[in-house]
Amino acid sequence: MTFLARLVRFLFWVLVVWWSAWLLRRVFSGILQQSASVPERRENAAAPTQPSGASRRLVRDPNCGLHVDETLSISFREGGELRHFCSVACRDAYTGKTKKLAANA
Repeated sequence: MTFLARLVRFLFWVLVVWWSAWLLRRVFSGILQQSASVPERRENAAAPTQPSGASRRLVRDPNCGLHVDETLSISFREGGELRHFCSVACRDAYTGKTKKLAANA
């Protein structure tokens, strides 16, 4: 009787672990699909497009570190230096940080 009880208990826990893994996979795949399907808004929507075979120059956003195509980036000139941002929110956050640092110096 104890062998049968152990076997049933083992199968129960295998089923619970399998169901938990399946549920977590479905939740995370749903989250990833939703984040991938949300279109990003850009101010420079009318940027010229290049042929598919042409290479593009990627620039790094100094605020969040995201690499963005130079033609799609939001440009900001600061002290003679041109900086590129992935979005208006990142540009505004960067200028806010810069103002705080200048005020503390």
